[in-house]
Amino acid sequence: MKVLITGAGGQVGRSLAANAPGGTKLIATTRGELDIVNEAATAAAINHEQPDLIINAAAYTAVDKAESEPKLARQVNEIGARNLAEAAAQSGARLIHISTDFVFDGKSSVPYLPSDTPAPLGTYGKTKLAGERAVLGCLPDRSIVLRTAWVYAPLGRNFVLTMLRLMREKGSVRVVSDQIGSPTSAASIADAIWAFSARADVHGTFHWTDAGVTSWYDFAVAISEEAAACGLLPERAEVIPISTEDYPTPARRPAFSVLDCQATIDEIGIEPPHWRDSLKRVLEEIKRG
Repeated sequence: MKVLITGAGGQVGRSLAANAPGGTKLIATTRGELDIVNEAATAAAINHEQPDLIINAAAYTAVDKAESEPKLARQVNEIGARNLAEAAAQSGARLIHISTDFVFDGKSSVPYLPSDTPAPLGTYGKTKLAGERAVLGCLPDRSIVLRTAWVYAPLGRNFVLTMLRLMREKGSVRVVSDQIGSPTSAASIADAIWAFSARADVHGTFHWTDAGVTSWYDFAVAISEEAAACGLLPERAEVIPISTEDYPTPARRPAFSVLDCQATIDEIGIEPPHWRDSLKRVLEEIKRG
């Protein structure tokens, strides 16, 4: 199978390339190599490569900056996604498009189903939802929208790496305790996507996160404990719980963004790892450099 990955320089893109199944002919493109905002370039690349499957891991993910850069966020998250879907429609390719828990407002008290009505709070979530609709509208029978949440990896810009840096520099961190979700390693997302790649009969919207539920505060506590245990920190750092009101940001965030992944588990036949087990694996990778 010939697979083209966009956003190959990002966390999920790198994990997809590193974990590609044997026999996959992989075309991994970074933004510098394929800017999906450019409609003509996107169409030309897809027409030239003729992939069986496109995996869109390209996204504008700066949640707070999106509030002051709505045009740029829309270009990447909506228009770029539409450009890929339209090119796939012309070429006959399938498309797996990665989306986010931020399409929900966080007012639920039970995990969100793929069929639940989205209600994004900010620009990032609104543009990602628009991208979902563009993909499903262009390719209703040949696309999968896979929502995920709280993504991190050994490289890139993410909560785990930020916490490790602050814990080393300051010895203590203040972290919100009233936002609930499921931390998810990029490698786990890649595993789910590659499992979906083998299912040409499946289409629609699905969810995937690592198992378990936690707050950002408890996630930070776990990072401190596990990093000290594996030698990434000299000792456990102090983690101080604060409220969302104590840490105002330009973008509003859902207070509860747990995603129900059962439909995905039923389709691809694999269980997500628990988030704490994934955290240990990622910290060991960071330690190995």
